[in-house]
Amino acid sequence: MKKLSNSTGLVCRTGTNIRQVIHRIDASTPLLFQVILDQSNRVVGTVTDGDIRRGFARSLQLEDLVESCMRESPVVGQVGNDLHNSRILHGRRFLPICDENGCFDHILVEQIGPRRAHRALVMAGGFGTRLGDRTKSTPKPLLPVGGKPILEHILERLEDYGIEQVDISVHYLSEQIRRFVDERDNQCTITILQEKEPLGTAGCLSLIDQGTVDPVLMINADVLTDVDLNALVEHHLHIGCAGTVAASRYEYKVPYGVLRFDDADTLQGIEEKPTYYHLVAAGIYYLDPSIVRLVPRDSKMDMPELLELAVAHDLRLTVFPVHEYWSDVGHPSDLADADAFHRERINGK
Repeated sequence: MKKLSNSTGLVCRTGTNIRQVIHRIDASTPLLFQVILDQSNRVVGTVTDGDIRRGFARSLQLEDLVESCMRESPVVGQVGNDLHNSRILHGRRFLPICDENGCFDHILVEQIGPRRAHRALVMAGGFGTRLGDRTKSTPKPLLPVGGKPILEHILERLEDYGIEQVDISVHYLSEQIRRFVDERDNQCTITILQEKEPLGTAGCLSLIDQGTVDPVLMINADVLTDVDLNALVEHHLHIGCAGTVAASRYEYKVPYGVLRFDDADTLQGIEEKPTYYHLVAAGIYYLDPSIVRLVPRDSKMDMPELLELAVAHDLRLTVFPVHEYWSDVGHPSDLADADAFHRERINGK
């Protein structure tokens, strides 16, 4: 248990929008929460990174107010009642402490250090056929985005999060990827896993050390994202599941008026040009060894098949919505958009 006397960065006021709350949570990493105060300095709610992501999955917008996803009437401790506070904090990540007048005073936390992944697997064996001529002589992970290969973006991000062991599964034009890794100034240990035949989006898991006791962070080699990987791990451990699937929100707008009618075909109303939201697999997974061991050796398997198999074995899976920048570089237009985004980011620094 640790007292945070300087809690300025961990509290915000009612009326703060979600975009600002996310910025504050990002700045407070690895704590990943905010305590919400009213104008009288009383605690009226709390919000965690997970609360926002769940709200995002339910069509929460960045300009919505924090009240739309905060947990109301939170449990609070009392100044000077350390034994009572310690008991309440047990099993929680944080506890707001209030004075005798009910006003916010400070925060107690159970853990300061981030819980992070130690091992990652980058799936880089695909042919990249949707990109046409661009991948005839260059594997998709080595195509440039913002002046450096897609794979470099991914490896830098993994290294920034302190991941010590990275496996890269390869097949198509694999020698180019091997050479790239050999010539790179690696900050982690990188092992190349050769797929003799294409193994699909999950089959490459059979090539890693089956004796591993750590979960494996999997990421497609065509995914560019700012997702908080420590938050993903925290979510996985907090839920207590065997597998976590990162999900990006895909939205589309119907360019017509959508009719609403009952079973008797009686018109109930018209919704003009509505926008619909769906969560789609973001190509990032965090899988316990219990799921990894389900993959047959040297056999082709795609991720949907593996996840369905895990469910059939009564292994719990959860979804981790991504509200940060995310791009699946699958088509030429995606590649162009990602390149423009990263060049603009570089020029903006």
